[in-house]
Amino acid sequence: MSDPLPLPPLRQALPDLASWVAFFSATEIPVLAETADHLELMRANEDAADANNLGEMMGSDPLMSLKVLAHVAQQRAGQASSHVQTDAETVIAALVLMGITPFFRAFGPQAVVEERLALQPWALEGLQRVLRRADRAAHMALSFAVHRLDPDAPVIHSAALLHDFAEMLLWVHAPELAQEMRRRQLANPQLRSAEVQRQVLNIELADLERALLREWHLPELLQNIIDDTREHDPQVQCVKLAIRVARHTADGWDNEAVPDDVCEIADLLKLGNQATLNLLHEFD
Repeated sequence: MSDPLPLPPLRQALPDLASWVAFFSATEIPVLAETADHLELMRANEDAADANNLGEMMGSDPLMSLKVLAHVAQQRAGQASSHVQTDAETVIAALVLMGITPFFRAFGPQAVVEERLALQPWALEGLQRVLRRADRAAHMALSFAVHRLDPDAPVIHSAALLHDFAEMLLWVHAPELAQEMRRRQLANPQLRSAEVQRQVLNIELADLERALLREWHLPELLQNIIDDTREHDPQVQCVKLAIRVARHTADGWDNEAVPDDVCEIADLLKLGNQATLNLLHEFD
């Protein structure tokens, strides 16, 4: 997915979901400086690069992961045969499908988040908060999946890492709106995320994510696991509960919602509550 030209920050909410989808489809996705630096080091020694070491390097950067998965999915969706399956559900799988030389050809030097937000350190801090939560959630979701012996554990890890990508993009491209949502929730902790999103953005971020995943033709399995509305699917539960507990424990384990999270995770993993809590601390 080649980057379009960067657009100026969005300061006013767009009117509807279609407008938001069009906006994010037309904007670049910058990546973390560490990712961009490592990518250039590996480009300089392409013969030593392979899908595994490249994928592991990018696997902790949700923004770069999203770019690679979307690029491969859109390429495959545009191929002539209607029977081609867009089944690159992890970054490593996407790199295997692309090949190393075509990857470096498609992804030149990357725009960098830290540079884009250099004059807005509060926005970079907001993004980093979401990135830390995503990293913790991905690790927990993978651990849940491994405990359940789920053969799709790597896809579950990928889904948890990308689960809040719309919020990440908001901090990059509309930081004032993201900050306003955070301000309202800090002022009123009882205010539900979906409600504050409708108030500030005119949409819910979950709807935007589903629409963008369809727009970018990401694999159906990945779309399904990210979709919280499929609440009875154990794979969705792995991701949903990992995201929830990562959010509730971002500032410590004394949040009053944690016992309810533990109960639901215990049910998912078929464990007692205390054993589940012990396991969560080990996972974390």
